[in-house]
Order: sequence, then structure tokens, then C-alpha cells
Amino acid sequence: MKRITGTTIPAALTAEEIKGHAGETVRLHGSIYKIRKMSDFAFVLLRTGREVLQCVYEQRYAGFPLEILKEESCVILTAEVVLEERSKTGYDLRLKEAEILSVPHKESPIVINQKLVDTSIENLLDYRPVTLRNSSQRAIFKLQEGIANAFRTFLMGERFTEIHTPKIVQAGAEGGANIFRLDYFGKQAYLAQSPQFYKQMMVGVFERVFEIAPVFRAEKHDTKRHLNEYTGVDFEMGYIESFEDIMQMETKMLRFSIEYLKEHYENELGLLRVKLPVIGDIPAIPFDEAKEMIAKAYHRQSHEAKDFEPEEERLLCELVQKETGSEFVFVTHYPSEKRPFYAMESGDNPKVTESFDLLFRGLEITTGGQRIHDYQEQIAKMARFGLEPEQFESYLMLHKYGIPPHGGLGLGLERFTSRLLMLENVRYASLFPRDINRVAP
Repeated sequence: MKRITGTTIPAALTAEEIKGHAGETVRLHGSIYKIRKMSDFAFVLLRTGREVLQCVYEQRYAGFPLEILKEESCVILTAEVVLEERSKTGYDLRLKEAEILSVPHKESPIVINQKLVDTSIENLLDYRPVTLRNSSQRAIFKLQEGIANAFRTFLMGERFTEIHTPKIVQAGAEGGANIFRLDYFGKQAYLAQSPQFYKQMMVGVFERVFEIAPVFRAEKHDTKRHLNEYTGVDFEMGYIESFEDIMQMETKMLRFSIEYLKEHYENELGLLRVKLPVIGDIPAIPFDEAKEMIAKAYHRQSHEAKDFEPEEERLLCELVQKETGSEFVFVTHYPSEKRPFYAMESGDNPKVTESFDLLFRGLEITTGGQRIHDYQEQIAKMARFGLEPEQFESYLMLHKYGIPPHGGLGLGLERFTSRLLMLENVRYASLFPRDINRVAP
């Protein structure tokens, strides 16, 4: 009988770790990224899990012919670590032996071993399993990992509990037509537009909760800012004094995240030449006032009275940055008719809600606000919205049996990533985008 002891295969050495093995022979595994032949030697670039390591092939030292190495072959290389002041790493990896684990059966249809993948976005996405191997492409998603890590680390430090909520639901949290319907064993069910109902329920259990998970929107938009499946970063917190507590928490979270990326993702930030924002105080402007600012500054008439047009988001961010230096701006007190039925209305003006959006570099990345916690108030607002409380019986338990004043937000991870990296299309920040035209690969 075999016994599994838990002994694991060591991960590939990093460039930094290799420095500690000067004068020694090391074993490296990865894929051959590129071979650059010179007059009497060659550079062999090895793509490992996170880095591209430069190895040097010289026939007099190597116990194998260079011709056995093919781009995108998976290999184990044995190399001597030789100190070299002229190298960026401070050493050379002098190849001695090579073991071929696999070879590609077909040449890649797209060149991926240059700094950028020079092709259309359609080709980039059609050949995603291959194009993601490009150093710059995969750096996007390593940084996205860092963003999610930073959010999670911050929220856990603020005593939030991570939860995992259903993605098949009985009713849509946002209502409307932008919801995917499915046959659930003969019953009608939906794909979750957000974890809204569940995170509110869990405020009554843990007080502060968060989730990083997929959400689904059946919006028939084919734009640079829309996805039909994206990753939502949601948190909800109880015992708040006002919806501004949510904005304060997000500001602190974003500030922490930028510093986290600086500390842990220096290589990717440098590779992509990321211009990180400086987050001090973030301006907060009421919706109506923001509309007036844009109209006055740019002499333009809005065609959407109750919401922002995409161009208005861009112009407002441009205006606020000129006046305050901030690349972020909160817009508060959106009209009640444009917010969901659970949004709390302002005591001073019931036509607006205690809610906000956060705009960053011309794009809305977050929607949040305070929720209704009183049972009778929630029932009354449902009636005004033409909803039947009986269809929301499990959700209304949280109001019926007591819930503290609470609120939260939802942030689109891909949108935030795309703005942070200044990508022109949100699809560049999605591993395998799902939009109205794409369900593969």
C-alpha cells in the first residue's frame, strides 16, 4: 500500500532566490519562451511561473545541442550560476543539461514572445490560452491577483468575514430585464446579479462580511466597459452611522491596496509601466451638483437627467482632477428611481438616496450606499416599485426579525484593473471574457 506523506514538488526558483546559489548548479523548469542566437552562443529565455529567466547556451559547456530546444517546449534545465556584473540580475545561468518534457505539435499562430502581442483584440481573445503566455499579458492578471489579495487582506484586518453566496437565486436583487433566467428542475431561477440579499442577511450574523466572486448581468451592451460575467468585490457592514462610513472604508481599502501592490508586485508594475494613483482625500459631490458642474464647465446639455452618460463620467473625472488633483471622485445622492428598492432614501429629500458611485479615471468602478433596515419602510418602498413582498419572503426575514443600520458596496474587479493599468477595453482585464458575442474559450 502506498502512503502519501504530503511531500510536494518545490516551486521553480525565482530570480532573486537564484542569487543565493552563486557558484552552484541549479535545476530550473519552465517553457522555452524565446531563443536568441548570437555568433558563438545563444540566449535561452525560460518562462517560469512568474518570471522570464535568461540562460546562456555555449556549446563548450552544454552537454546537448541547441537544436533540441524549441520555443514553447516544456523543459527541465540544469545550469551553473555564474556571477556576472554586466547582467541585470548580477549573474548568468550557464546551461549544462536539458530534459525535454513536451514539445508543441504546432507553431503558435500569433507571436507571443515580444514585449506586446501585436494583434487585434479578437485574435488576442480567440487564442487566449496561448496569448496569455506573453509576459505583459500575464502580468495583468498577476497584478489582478495582487488587487484581490490586497482587498482580502485589508478587509480581514478590518474584521470582515469572507462569505460564499449562491449564484443560482430565486429573485434578482437589482430587478429589471438584465438578468439571466434558467430552468432549475422545472422551476424558474436566475443567475445572481450580485450577492446583495445574502450579504445583507449575513450582516445579522457576522456584522461585517465580504465576497469576491462572479456576478452576471444580461445587459445587451457591446461596449468597452461592459462584461456579462465579471468579478464583484462586495462588502457589507452593520452599525453604520451613515452611508459615508462605507465611502470612508472604501477610501482606506484603496489606499491600502496601492501600497500593497508597491510592496509585493514591483516586477509587474515595472513591466507594465503602471502609473499608480496617489490616494489622499477623495472628493464627494452630490449628483445634481456634479451634473451642474459638467454643464457649466463644458457647455454641454445632458441627455440623461437621472443618471450619468459615459462621457459625463469622463468629463467629471477630468474636471475634478484639474481642481483637486484626485483621480477618484464619489458622486452621492442618486435619484431614488434610478436605485434599487433596498436603497435608503434621504431624510432631507426622499427623491434621492443615501447612495454613491465611485468614479476612477473616467469610469464608474463602484456602486454602494446605505440599505433600508426597517421592515415597514422596506415593504412600503417595494409597493411603490410595484414589487410583491411574497416573492421576497426569505430576504425580508432580515427586516422582520431585526437588522442594524447597514450598507455596503460592489466594485467591479475587471473595471478597476483596466483603469489602474489604463487599458482601453475592460476585456483586456478579463481572463476569458464573457460578453454578448463570446462564450469561448
